[in-house]
Amino acid sequence: MSRPTPLSGFPEWLPRERIVEQQVLDRLRRTFELWGFAPLETRSVEPLDQLLRKGEIDKEVYVLRRLQADPDDAGDSGLALHYDLTVPFARYVLERSGHLQFPVKRYQIQRCWRGERPQEGRYREFTQADIDVVGAGELPFHYEAELPLVVFDALSALPLPPVRMMVNNRKLSQGFFRSLGLEDLAGVLRIVDKLDKIGPDAVADALRAETGAGDSQAKAVLEFASIRSEDASFADRVRGLAGSDDPLLTEGIDELVRVVEAAREHAPGMLVADLRIARGLDYYTGTVYETELLGHADLGSVCSGGRYDNLASSGSDVYPGVGLSIGVTRLLSRVFSRSLVTASRGVPTCVVVALPDESRRAECDRVAAALRRRGIPVEVAPTAAKYGKQIRYADRRGIPFVWFPQDDGGHEVRDIRSGEQVPADPASWAPPPSDLMPVLEASAE
Repeated sequence: MSRPTPLSGFPEWLPRERIVEQQVLDRLRRTFELWGFAPLETRSVEPLDQLLRKGEIDKEVYVLRRLQADPDDAGDSGLALHYDLTVPFARYVLERSGHLQFPVKRYQIQRCWRGERPQEGRYREFTQADIDVVGAGELPFHYEAELPLVVFDALSALPLPPVRMMVNNRKLSQGFFRSLGLEDLAGVLRIVDKLDKIGPDAVADALRAETGAGDSQAKAVLEFASIRSEDASFADRVRGLAGSDDPLLTEGIDELVRVVEAAREHAPGMLVADLRIARGLDYYTGTVYETELLGHADLGSVCSGGRYDNLASSGSDVYPGVGLSIGVTRLLSRVFSRSLVTASRGVPTCVVVALPDESRRAECDRVAAALRRRGIPVEVAPTAAKYGKQIRYADRRGIPFVWFPQDDGGHEVRDIRSGEQVPADPASWAPPPSDLMPVLEASAE
């Protein structure tokens, strides 16, 4: 069989990298649960028409069908893999609303699929970690201020580069554009969202050509999008640029001030009001968020989301929500490509039980079983080679301890890093806590 060709856009981590990923996910789970979020998982497949209801995503959706599907069988058509976790969660809320207690606080860590052009940070198969709060009929605003704090707690506990979250408010943006006399508010938002990609001159041209903006209106929009502040001072600058008073603008300013002030108290310097942030998906209605790794802005946002009031609704029943999604695979792609974080070893094993000869394997298995019963990861050496070779086996894998059964029935354990070897009892010996499992280590860059 010839060597297979890797599939671009479908990452497969090495064991040491997978250990890093698992520990990152474990930390996210613990933090989410500390804040009261419950775990949830939805199916991977959704009706295609549901996935295409919101946002401009049709070119990126993977359609699902059987190889031998009958084209006339409706059961084999109209299905697709979800491209994010928000739309499936909205569907889940509608279907299960009678069994849920509102507000629902859920976290969801799953694979998603999106047919993008593969590059660093953009994959066709990837893991997202989402948190959302959904209410029935209404959802208090304070959750929009709470969600960034959850993410700060989760990411700051990991040996990652620091993050900064940029926030804006759709009400603020739309109210400001309306105060200038612009009518195509959604069009203006979509164009402003391209500012980083095409630059201010191209944005101004697009505003004039696609939304009918005049020169003074386009200039005011660009000045508005340049406002950036770690405190509430942005509010006065916006009011000074606005063409007239607008109640939606006032509401948006007040909400964004509350988000910024809550973050300043909880995690100073980690959040900034950035009025160029628009978020391209159409379902956002309030606060919107984007997050970057400091020093790695070229990677793009590693955590984004926002408030949505109309994504989940059925007749007179409305379920507004707010959510944030951490792009775990995107984040880790940069971590691994730049060696920013590694695991202290590439296997979970803490101890190798040396094998004096093959006839004593059952004895060594009993030692390993006694250690495992107390939560110590152990393996027995694969062969009864010379002890030096068995020690090298452990050393190549980063395993810190080798256990030696003695001929007189006793036991000794060696820390192969220091060479210290001491008597030990399988019923009571334990490694230092820092050696029990692999730990994450930041690079010294």
